[in-house]
Amino acid sequence: MQFEYEIKYSKRKTLNITVERDRKIIVRAPENTSAQKIEEVLQSKKQWLKEKINHTQKYPVDTQTKEFISGETLLYLGKNYQLLVVDEAIEGVEFEQRFRISKANQPNANALFKQWYLHQALKLIEPLATNFAKNLGVIYNEFKTSEMKYRWGSCTPANNIIFNWRIIKAPMYVLEYLVAHELVHLMENNHTPRFWNILSIQVPNYLKAKKWLKENGQLLEVDF
Repeated sequence: MQFEYEIKYSKRKTLNITVERDRKIIVRAPENTSAQKIEEVLQSKKQWLKEKINHTQKYPVDTQTKEFISGETLLYLGKNYQLLVVDEAIEGVEFEQRFRISKANQPNANALFKQWYLHQALKLIEPLATNFAKNLGVIYNEFKTSEMKYRWGSCTPANNIIFNWRIIKAPMYVLEYLVAHELVHLMENNHTPRFWNILSIQVPNYLKAKKWLKENGQLLEVDF
């Protein structure tokens, strides 16, 4: 069975294969890895790849978008909060158990909310990364939030950790799971029993978080 895939070479030591949420196969390989070697590994994992590609959690993105009118709700930290569009002048987005924006800014609401969510992601996720890194005894080089479309987070060969800003819409216990997950990769590259054992110590309810993502992950795919 032949698979279409993208190869990303870097100064890593091991070969890793992932199936993104759009069902795209990504092969991350050490520099100078031969095409034959990559194909052999893919064929050895063909059953696993078939299961991943056909997994119910892989789905197309819902293209429905918000109109940003009063009465709509937006998801934040696992809860839906109502939006009010008001006549008074408001700079950006206000939030206190509900969202408020100025009617004058309504045409730019998508950009304003993305800016607000990005700020909240940095504000809430980076302290989690700092704490988990300390608990695990690992060091990461750089923390980023990014426009990743089909991944929740990533740990690069340069020990940079990157998170999709959209995960700020998930409950806090899901954020904890996602952050700890990437940091454990600094200790164990693959999802071995040792990996899950270390993760379970840091996030005892990680199975609950995985279940939430499986059932609600599509809510994080779109911007809002």
